[in-house]
Formats: sequence, structure tokens, C-alpha cells
Amino acid sequence: MARFSLGRCALGAATGLTVGYTAVRGYEMWRDGQTPAPQRPRDAKRYGDARRLLTVIDIARSLAGMGMWAFAFGDGLERAVAPLPRPLRVPLALTALTVLDAVREWPVDYNESFVMERIFGNSERSGAAWAGDRLKALGLGLAVTLVMAPLLDAIVRRAPRRWPWIAIAGTPPLLIFANVIVPTFVMPLFNKFVPLDGPLEMKIRALAERYGVGSATILRFDMSRQTKKANAFVTGVFGTERIAIADTLLDEFADDETLFVVAHELGHYVRKDPWYAVALGTALLATSLLSANAIVRRTTGEGAGVGVLLRLAYYMALAQYLAMPLLNGFSRAIERRADRFAIGATDDPASGVRAFRRLRDQNLAEDEGPRWSELIFSSHPSLKSRIERLEAAAS
Repeated sequence: MARFSLGRCALGAATGLTVGYTAVRGYEMWRDGQTPAPQRPRDAKRYGDARRLLTVIDIARSLAGMGMWAFAFGDGLERAVAPLPRPLRVPLALTALTVLDAVREWPVDYNESFVMERIFGNSERSGAAWAGDRLKALGLGLAVTLVMAPLLDAIVRRAPRRWPWIAIAGTPPLLIFANVIVPTFVMPLFNKFVPLDGPLEMKIRALAERYGVGSATILRFDMSRQTKKANAFVTGVFGTERIAIADTLLDEFADDETLFVVAHELGHYVRKDPWYAVALGTALLATSLLSANAIVRRTTGEGAGVGVLLRLAYYMALAQYLAMPLLNGFSRAIERRADRFAIGATDDPASGVRAFRRLRDQNLAEDEGPRWSELIFSSHPSLKSRIERLEAAAS
């Protein structure tokens, strides 16, 4: 009885946190619509502290929300779709949950993304533009759900013991497919990509040719429509390689600084980091899925349906959050390696120092956050440590 009561209390607390937090954020969204929140000083520490707090809250909130659906409403949702033909139950239930979660997250994202970036001076995006991007993301989420949910449900029903291994085996092809589809068809839904030309394009092309990516498409994209922050990336496989540079980077950085940033991103591609990401993503899914499936089978028994899938999703998310420090440690090592590649590729670490300092100021980034935060949450080393390494290489 005590165990049962404790579980009910935990579930009640999770539901209360999920609903209460959404209600508070909804009120804040309404209030900001009446009187927009005032601008704050561009203080990197205050911004970093706020982001760290929201990261911790969002992890707790994510687990609470998933727990609410999985353990409080999952079985009820399964009973609600029971009259439908079997192939439609899981897809329609998960589609409904996708829409409900989007509605629940709308005021949260409005405050924690749109408003926060605006008040700290990182964005001048309009509310309509933000909402448009959110609706596009929802549409994509629904499309993926409608494709993947019936496939996953069919595999679970037809191979109740072997389905985790089938899912794991199918993960690498799906991740590779995403590396082709996302930059080619998804990203242009949110930003306009146009060919880059001029002297800088020729320098980037020459750099890429030295490392076997001379045929890559070099593009400029309008990141300024979302944020004042700067970025660049190299993406794609199997002939879809793209070097994409934000207008916020091109317009604010000197050519040698931009070239160093591009060289860093090129280092990820040359050192096969996208393929490491596929392998790591597959390993993470395998570990979390097998452990979650073992827990669900032990507590619920074999079976397929909405409730089982929601419990699996909850335990998988928990496992992935627990693995976050390890994954981010690997990511930081990869970023340091890309910095070393950029030094060798450009033979100009001084431009890297200037570029990182400019990135720090433009992106409102801290030189160095708390050590615990870097170990748990940071996918990149601190800017202070990266700049110190570049200064040492330049001396």
C-alpha cells in the first residue's frame, strides 16, 4: 500500500508540474502580448545562468510530462482508440499526443526561446515569424509520426521478442537517410539558402578541395531571420555535401575569421564525425531501447499498444538523460579535434582567437561556465579553454 501510494503521489506531482508549469507560461505569454517584456543588458553570465536553470527545469519537466502520458493517461488513451481498426490505433493516438504536446509546449517555447532571446538582444524576430516556424516544425513532426508510428507498431506486433533488434538494425540507414534529406529538403523550409560567391567563396573552395570536398555546394543562409547569433556547418553525405555559412557570420566577421570557423566545421566532415554520430546514435538507441524494453516487459509483460510504447519512450528518455554526461564528454573531445584541424588547415590560429572572441560577444556566450554544467550539459569546451589553446598555438 505504501509503495502504491508513493507511486500515485509521484504521478500526481508529475502531472501537477506539467500542467502548472504550462499554465504559468501561458499567463506569461498572455502578459507579454499585452505589454512586451523590457530589454535587459547583454550580460553573458545572467544569460548563461538563465539558460542553465531552464535546462535543468526542462529535463525535469520533460520526464514529468512523459511520465504523465505513460502512466496516468496511456492506458486510458489505449482504451479510447480500441474501437478503431488495429492498424490505426497507434498512429492516431501518437498523432493526437504530438498535437497536444505542441499545444502544451507553445507557451513554454514562446517564453523560453522567443521572449528570452528578444529581451537579451539576441533576436529581432517577430512573433508571427516564430509562430510560423513552430507550425512548420509541428507539420514535420506529424509527418514523421504518421510514417514511423504504423511501421513501428507493425514490427512490435509481428515480432514481439525480436522487434528491438530490428529497430536497432534499422537505425543506421534512417540516420544516414536523414543526413541526406534534412539539409536538402527540411532546412530550406526554415531558411533561404543561396550560393555564396566572391573571393571568400574561392578561398573556401580551395580549402575544401585540399580535403576532398571540392564539389561541395557553398551556401549563404539567412540565420538573421531567427537570431543575431553566428554559425556555420558542413553537412550531407553521398554527394549532398553542403558548406553553409550564416549571414550573421559573413556580415560581422573578417574573411580570415570566417575561414577558420569553416575550417573547424570542415574538420568534422573530414574526420568522419557524421559517421561517428551515426554509430554513437545507434549505440545510444540500442542501450536505451534494450534497457527500457527489459523494464517494460518485467513490469507490464509482453504486448503492443499505445500504453506500452509510451512507457518505452519514458524509460528510453530516462536512460538517454543519464547518458548525457558521457555523450557530451565525447562531443567536447570531437570539438577540440576540429579546432586542431582548423589550426593545421589554415595555419592561422590567431584568426581563430579573433573568431572565437567575436563568437563569444555576438552569441552572448560565457568565457567559462560552472564546471558541473560543462561536464553534464555542454557539448563544446569552454570558450576560455579553446581560446587559450589557440593562443598557445599562435605564440
